Amino acid sequence: MKCLLIASESAQVLFYWADQDFEARLRQQFEDLPEQHGETHVPAFEDSINTLFAPLLISCITLNEKISDTYTSFISENNYLFTVHQFGECTYIAVNGDGSESEDDLRRKIFVLKKIIDLRFGLVTLDAGILKKTLRPQDTEKRCKVWKMLQGLLITYSHLREEDQSFLVEAVERLIHPQLCQQCIEFLDRYVVQQINGSLDRANEEVVHTFILVHTKLLSFLSSRNASSLRPSDLLSLILIAQDMYPSDDNQEALTDKDLEKSLETGEFNTPKLSAAAQEEGGSLECNSHQVTQPAIEVAEDTVQSPESCPARDTVPLRVFLDASVKDNYCPMMPHNMYCMSLWPGISLVLLTKVPNSQVAVSLYHLLDAFTVIEARLSEGQELGHSSHTHPNMSDLKQKMDKFIKAIGVLKQQLQSAWVDFKSKAFSKVNAGNPPDLLQACRNVKSRLCLVYQHYFLLKPAGHSQHLTIDLQTKTQKNIQEKLMDWKDFLLVKSKRNTTMISYLQDFPGLIHFIYVDRTVGHMIAPSLSTSKKSTELGKGPLAVFIKNKVWSLVGMGQRYLQKGYTTLTFRDGDYYCCYFLWFENEVGYKLSVIELPVLSDDSAPIGMLTGDYYRKLLRYYGKNHSLEMIKCFELFTIHFGVIPADFIVQQCSDLARRLWEPSRIPLF
Repeated sequence: MKCLLIASESAQVLFYWADQDFEARLRQQFEDLPEQHGETHVPAFEDSINTLFAPLLISCITLNEKISDTYTSFISENNYLFTVHQFGECTYIAVNGDGSESEDDLRRKIFVLKKIIDLRFGLVTLDAGILKKTLRPQDTEKRCKVWKMLQGLLITYSHLREEDQSFLVEAVERLIHPQLCQQCIEFLDRYVVQQINGSLDRANEEVVHTFILVHTKLLSFLSSRNASSLRPSDLLSLILIAQDMYPSDDNQEALTDKDLEKSLETGEFNTPKLSAAAQEEGGSLECNSHQVTQPAIEVAEDTVQSPESCPARDTVPLRVFLDASVKDNYCPMMPHNMYCMSLWPGISLVLLTKVPNSQVAVSLYHLLDAFTVIEARLSEGQELGHSSHTHPNMSDLKQKMDKFIKAIGVLKQQLQSAWVDFKSKAFSKVNAGNPPDLLQACRNVKSRLCLVYQHYFLLKPAGHSQHLTIDLQTKTQKNIQEKLMDWKDFLLVKSKRNTTMISYLQDFPGLIHFIYVDRTVGHMIAPSLSTSKKSTELGKGPLAVFIKNKVWSLVGMGQRYLQKGYTTLTFRDGDYYCCYFLWFENEVGYKLSVIELPVLSDDSAPIGMLTGDYYRKLLRYYGKNHSLEMIKCFELFTIHFGVIPADFIVQQCSDLARRLWEPSRIPLF
């Protein structure tokens, strides 16, 4: 019984998603609506949603207007939990009616949805009017397409949050195999970056990042020489999109029970070896036949040769907006094209390309940033300062706007008209004493800038403009398939047994599970934790589910205490002892002193990377007093048997962190 919606300040629903149980409950209240889903029925059902939530929305909006405050959460008479958050003029409401989600869970889902919207729509989110039309197009077919896209990503995120440790702690898990990682980086460089960027069929696009995923795990990653770094939160978001496009399906994986059982017994895998040619010339990876079972080899060959073995690939790229820089000019929502190719079920190749007119996005961001600051200042009743020390510098802004308007080729007249109106009010002594008019003029310019951004990067989606040719995409896909053909089955098994507890039991007796996170780069290491019917280290049946629930509970509690400013948490939970630690180190691994962390309010962004990039802000906060050295941040979650003495457990956690410190520095880029 779950629901999430976005509404405007006029109480109109801009986006809506509900699970089957919740939607069935809603339809019972509107017996006149058809039971079948269909495009012709969508408007009627949307009207019913508006009617149902209108009292709550109007109440939230009224409170916000009267006292600049509104609900954060409440429970209705029928024990439905409602969580509310305001982003600009949009109200987000998440509902749970079966007790399966807490207030923290609902708030996290709201912030993740906001991240997804920013990722897919870019800087147009700065203008409420354009955002409303983007989320709720008048055309029913377009509206269904937008809603289906957002609903799919929400469903995928919810599933991964419940099942995948990397999305539980919001960090990227790497597939630990240094030799293969290094070889794949060479393949990506030669057969993806160099091949595409040197081709005449690339339609002025340039590959800036490319990586290979095995389910949600990162096998290898490569950036081109001139590319800016990809933020970990953006990388995790791209993994989410890739999983939404090509969901993991255990029924399609060519895994053999013999491989799984043997890996459990020995703690090792049947690892193919690089041929001499592959090592010297970067050729294909060859496999020793005595190490991999014959059925596994046959399945691997079949999946390469049969087109139906891979999901149908959409050759039209997705437009995504990522944090990047162009020639030292920063833009938090730089347009990119994202190509996601399924090599085999469970294994994907992702390409990110820089699109033409990227410099326009940088200019628009700096102009929008300036007018956003001006709008906030005028809204607070402050005067528009013309001093050279104020930000933005009005004289400098005037020059940049005049130059930008001359350079653009779209919506020039509309932007010029709004800009002239603003200049007449901002730089004229006659109109300087009328802040309301100046504020409206500022908003008009800001809206016109967002329309220009929309025209360049959204109204003409990636599929309607030039992009990498189908032949070039297919050639790239086949090249990587050929190079990894003999490793396909190994990778799928390795993804399920990436790190095993067997290798830690001798040195750390009593340890049941751990999660180690390098928050500086957004990477994590944890023993595989599966509750599937297949054999696992924890066996089959309720034991695996029990331990999984303990891990999920520990992470949630650790994040709640971190939000309150605590960096250490140890407690006994029945027959188990749970620990959480967060600490800082310098570049050489020397542990730095603990400082008092800021306490966050209950309605602040949840701890994580997808919900506001908390750890990036935390590193910046700690680094204020360590400006001369590079600061790193780490987290460790552990679960031990309760019979182990507490002081021994704490010492063991210290030793475990020291042991895990080195593998975290395996180069992937």
